[in-house]
Amino acid sequence: MAERAQYEELARQLSGAGAVKRDLGRILPPDCPGGSAAVLTLLGRHGDMRISKLAELLAVDMSVTSRHVAHVADRGWIERSPDPADKRSRILRLTPPGRAQLDELSRRTTELLAERLSDWSDDDIGRLTRLLARLRQSFGDCRSAPRPAQAALAAEPVAERTPRTPTDRT
Repeated sequence: MAERAQYEELARQLSGAGAVKRDLGRILPPDCPGGSAAVLTLLGRHGDMRISKLAELLAVDMSVTSRHVAHVADRGWIERSPDPADKRSRILRLTPPGRAQLDELSRRTTELLAERLSDWSDDDIGRLTRLLARLRQSFGDCRSAPRPAQAALAAEPVAERTPRTPTDRT
């Protein structure tokens, strides 16, 4: 098992990943904010689905998901059709313009990553991709119940917790 200092450094590096996400967000077209891009990406990856499933995948409240869906539907990037199994529900599906928008998002992201990582070897990019996938898998479904260690930390009195934060430079 890694030493505490290694986990602290990992936490600092992960907090820095926010800068990468912000830079990726800056390349989004003005009419396609991050929430809309996430909707298109998930529909592209998982196919047609109910809004409730989309909310689950986004890990956000149904009202937030509804706003994102309305935004992409208003632009003609998705269509909402009655669910044959339950007429009260709607099935969300990418339209050809939505697929084109998703392709454009992918192109922009790929170009930025290729530009910023141009001095990385193919092996380094492959290794990072595998490690990020493994990290994500280790965290599993972030909406699930906390692990025992997390529950124990939450029960610990605040005064007894380490005052250090991921952004501390010590």
